[in-house]
Amino acid sequence: MSQLHVINHPMVQHKLTIMRDKETGSKDFRELLKEISLLMGYEVTRDIPLEEVEIETPICPTKGRIVSGRKLAIVPILRAGMGMVEGLHELVPVAKVGHIGLYRNEETHEPVVYYCKLPEDIQERLVIVTDPMRFRRTSRSAWSSSPIPCSPPAAAPVTLSRCSRSAAAPTSA
Repeated sequence: MSQLHVINHPMVQHKLTIMRDKETGSKDFRELLKEISLLMGYEVTRDIPLEEVEIETPICPTKGRIVSGRKLAIVPILRAGMGMVEGLHELVPVAKVGHIGLYRNEETHEPVVYYCKLPEDIQERLVIVTDPMRFRRTSRSAWSSSPIPCSPPAAAPVTLSRCSRSAAAPTSA
């Protein structure tokens, strides 16, 4: 089950506009990318299943809800997707991180996977793929041979794609 999330939240659009401004410095750019990634993380994790649990508060016992089901993994597309990891890791600090490197063959214009390092238990995790670039038609074909079967993150200038994992994937380059 793959989902592509297009996020049009006003705060994301606001921060994205500031980030794109040629007057924005490197430090502000990185901070804005972290903030945008955190905001996008809220949206992409919106439908994660919860389970009810009983807890003891300082006043009395009560019921609350915690995340249930599969663990998460964050997989940036190198190198551009790395900037989004910090914001997502702040939201989900226990998520494991993997990496996929792609480049475009200059003759065939087809994408080539040059690096793939994923957590060993990736098939048991819900995977969030990060890439802040718009994918072109030729780049999209990389997903047909990708070690993570999911939709290309292609609908927005800053994108996240949430993927389920059903088959084993390589764990080293």
